[in-house]
Amino acid sequence: MSVLLLIPVLPVSPHPQCLDFQPPFKPPWHLEFCTQYEQFGCCDQKTDNSIAERYWDIIDLLDVPGYELCGDLLKEVMCQECSPYAAHLYDAEDPYTPVRELPGLCFGFCSEFHGRCGHVVKYLTGNKLLQEAGERDTPTFCSLVDLSDRDYCYPNVLKSTDLNNNLGKVAEAPGGCLQLCLTEVANSLRNPVLMLHSRDDTHRMFIAEQVGFVWVYLRDGSRLERPFLDMSGEVLTTPWLGDERGFLGMAFHPRYRDNGRFFIYYSILVNGQLEKVRISEMRVSAYDMNTADPYSERVVLEIEEPAANHNGGQILFGLDGYLYIFTGDGGKAGDPFGKYGNAQNKTALLGKVLRLDVDGSDVSGKQYRIPPDNPFLGDPDARPEVFAYGVRNMWRCSVDRGDPVSRYGRGRIFCGDVGQNRYEEVDIIVRGGNYGWRAKEGFECYDLKLCHNSSLNDILPIFAYDHHVGKSVTGGYVYRGCESPNLNGLYMFGDFMSGRIMALEEDKTTGNWKERSVCMGDTKTCSFPGLINHHHKFVISFAEDEAGELYFLATSYPSAMSPFGTVFKFMDPSRRAPPGKCKQKPLPVKVRGKKVPFAPRELTVLDTDDKPTRPPPRKFKFTTKPPLTSQTTHTSTTASATTSTSATVMPKWKSNDRKVFNKNKLSTLKKNKKVLSKQATKKKTTLEQKSNVQSKKTAVKKPNKDKAKAPQKKNTLKNGNNQTAIAKLKKTLKPPNSLKDNKVHRKKKIPLKKQRNGHKKNSIKTKVSARESNAFANRTDTNLNVKGKKIMQNKVQVKSKKSRDAEVL
Repeated sequence: MSVLLLIPVLPVSPHPQCLDFQPPFKPPWHLEFCTQYEQFGCCDQKTDNSIAERYWDIIDLLDVPGYELCGDLLKEVMCQECSPYAAHLYDAEDPYTPVRELPGLCFGFCSEFHGRCGHVVKYLTGNKLLQEAGERDTPTFCSLVDLSDRDYCYPNVLKSTDLNNNLGKVAEAPGGCLQLCLTEVANSLRNPVLMLHSRDDTHRMFIAEQVGFVWVYLRDGSRLERPFLDMSGEVLTTPWLGDERGFLGMAFHPRYRDNGRFFIYYSILVNGQLEKVRISEMRVSAYDMNTADPYSERVVLEIEEPAANHNGGQILFGLDGYLYIFTGDGGKAGDPFGKYGNAQNKTALLGKVLRLDVDGSDVSGKQYRIPPDNPFLGDPDARPEVFAYGVRNMWRCSVDRGDPVSRYGRGRIFCGDVGQNRYEEVDIIVRGGNYGWRAKEGFECYDLKLCHNSSLNDILPIFAYDHHVGKSVTGGYVYRGCESPNLNGLYMFGDFMSGRIMALEEDKTTGNWKERSVCMGDTKTCSFPGLINHHHKFVISFAEDEAGELYFLATSYPSAMSPFGTVFKFMDPSRRAPPGKCKQKPLPVKVRGKKVPFAPRELTVLDTDDKPTRPPPRKFKFTTKPPLTSQTTHTSTTASATTSTSATVMPKWKSNDRKVFNKNKLSTLKKNKKVLSKQATKKKTTLEQKSNVQSKKTAVKKPNKDKAKAPQKKNTLKNGNNQTAIAKLKKTLKPPNSLKDNKVHRKKKIPLKKQRNGHKKNSIKTKVSARESNAFANRTDTNLNVKGKKIMQNKVQVKSKKSRDAEVL
């Protein structure tokens, strides 16, 4: 003991996990049986009901003392399948280890369980070793259900504050960062600059490479062999490290499912000298939903670029149905174009957020119209296309789809604006807003003269960070998905140069945003099959699928020609949505041509295809009543049909009448116990009266080794009325009509009433002919009579052993 006390106690590292190797969850509705885990655990209502049915099947096999002695402990043990630490209790956190059929029990609790419930172990498992141990001594049984990690055995796992504090919240590392894990979605891409869905309920994802290819990825992870779009012959790009030109943006029309229209944004070179960015409209092919019509391009807008950098590149549709275009300030450093720079000059289209109505054309010949509520419409000192200004080089913007329940935040546009020398910032775009560049960089002044101008009236960013953290912000999305509820409302974004993933959380009362540091989970945190805890350094873009799940695109070498681009999906290892809640029903996709199956390349913490060597705890079905004989059926159905039916068929259990059910069950069991007690007393008296006769009968049938005593017993039998005694003994041995005798009588299976949740117990229907039924009944009756006689003979032999000498004398 003194040695043990010197060992330092290390803090427990919590890792909630279910038997399906996934994180626990909060059930959508309360649990009716394992109610202690209805706030957070591993059971939904279906699993809870299944455990309850198995529990009551076992209880049906117990008499009143057995139920009162073991009922509570049995429920505790069976409900550990719902524990948030179920995988630890059943040794399932490691897919290489066989899954237990009984949870790991601490020795103290195990001793009590074995002492009170050892006789029910055989109903909980098919493991012969455990079944035999359940009938043996406590140390043997408890050594088999022991856990090497005592922190996780039941009920110690409930008492550890380290394990149960903040259970179900995003796991935080010692430094306070939110630990997230990733899954690999796609790889071998050449600088993937964007991934988006088409909003047509097919749940396809379109991934664009900087060189000008757009690929279609299906729900099963496969990629179509032919690209959706090939603009590589038109796009201006180079293999130079960090070149910002290329295919930069794409947006599907809100009614793409009906009109097949989409828009693209890319760099071009005119006459080998003049660089521009072009925004064009295209249409999907009339013959293949996974291919664009290469001859359908219609140029909507072209803007000259005075330098090779700061090309912007984001286009998207707002909830108002208009097309938003985000342009850079023209390049170089410090926006040196004109007196105030392009960003503060509202007559220039660079350094702006433009808004166009692309569902019509202008009388002047433009391929778009100006929305009537654009803020500078009619201003002679501004272009009517301008929606907001004062931006440097916004790289990746997104539309908030809003809280799934309250719709809070719906329609907000978030952007990451790349800084100059000191600060990176995140902005929310508003109509007519001035975002300060080049007067300000982040919250600080950049051009002092412009910064102190009283007419600046700029909108401050919601967040900014200096270049000690990162040097090129990559805008992201507000998470509104289903699979990771803890992340709801967090704005997830990153930094291209440092590779950091960051998050912002809004204080709804003040409207302020605070940073939540994000890091990749450690090995134990991400110990779920298929998860990884690392990514490539250069974070190029973020993405959202049709269901609202969040991704990001990164590469290990930032060149448009290098095939190291990979797509990662976020996953919260602390909590998931309830099973079945996030199921999607995508529309079918007609595929023409071949599909390229997904082949993951990243090293996972655990291998994706690892499976347990034994399945989770099995759900045993018990046959509690032997076959019914023709003779016993006739006698039992007339005298005690009501009693036997109510005793052997359990009514469906519901949460509202659980206590009533328990009370009724106990009442029924106690009532039958009294009947059994009276019958047992009567039987005992009768047997004592007939003990002499039974002893004589036993002597007649004694094996050869007792032949020496046989003549004496035979003479004794002859002295009495042998035939009368045997007849009375047979009558005594006849099975009584009682609940206790349900191992002899097979009651008629009565269908159970439908439960509130719609689940029914399985019943077995056997169809046999009348002849087969009678033959089976006769054989059963004979076997039962013989068996009953042998059992009773043994009992009488024991009771008459002391008086045998007196009778012989």
